[in-house]
Amino acid sequence: MKKVSFAEFGGPDVLQLIDTEEPHAGPGQIRIAVRAAGVNPVDWRVREGQVLSAHPTELPAGVGLDASGVVDEVGEGVDDVKVGDHVFGEGASTYAEFAVLSAWARMPEGLTFEEAAGYPSVVETALRVIREVGVQPGQTLLVSGASGGVGSAVLQIARVGGIRVIGTAGAANQDYLRSLGALATTYGEGWVERVRRLGGVDAALDLAGSGVIRELVELTGDPRKVLSIADLGAPDLGVRFSGVAGSVPDALAEAADLISRGELHIPVEKSYPLAEAAEAHVDSQAGHTRGRRVMVV
Repeated sequence: MKKVSFAEFGGPDVLQLIDTEEPHAGPGQIRIAVRAAGVNPVDWRVREGQVLSAHPTELPAGVGLDASGVVDEVGEGVDDVKVGDHVFGEGASTYAEFAVLSAWARMPEGLTFEEAAGYPSVVETALRVIREVGVQPGQTLLVSGASGGVGSAVLQIARVGGIRVIGTAGAANQDYLRSLGALATTYGEGWVERVRRLGGVDAALDLAGSGVIRELVELTGDPRKVLSIADLGAPDLGVRFSGVAGSVPDALAEAADLISRGELHIPVEKSYPLAEAAEAHVDSQAGHTRGRRVMVV
């Protein structure tokens, strides 16, 4: 099969499309014929060799955590899906023609493979950080970097939970944030005052790692009310960094339920063939994403 791999840490140019042996499902796992794979910031952070304890990397390594596709192998002990089922989920080396998943759910009716591949990690992350930051119904959550995949999920899940949300993003994404139920404002000079004019802030999330931790602490009044998934220096300012995935076991089932009820939709901004993985990483690192980027097989 073909898969995207890298033999050394570095820039996007280290990514290569190679021929390799197919993986196989072990106990408690399934294998899918991949139809699409989500592009996540963690993918290029791992490729660069950034220290991520949740994702130790041995070289050469594959790329990708999220995928959608058709089940073609079922491991021992798995009884909730069968060969031929359409699923989306989380695994390893998902930029490939076949991938093994360790967590999955059936794809909701009407969802395309490309759309489905954009949900797993971002929804798990969104559910996790909303719970970890401790924001409650009726309170206000500030989301810095709100237009990407995780931000799109946070805004919608928070709205369903009765949480008021203020989101920051670029000028081109203001209407998009409003369409997801958020009060929107731009980042850049004067953004703290613009947020203040929208009301008080009870908790804040840093989803972009754009150097705003001090300001988020200022707006909430307490570093314990701020959480980052993108700034490795956050703990130096007393702010929790949450980078460990997998702590919301029912995240995919919850995502499928929200999607089926029409309460969660994350658009796909752009799709790429496996041979253009490097371009996908360049675009992902540039930011300004509205929704998700995915690889297609």
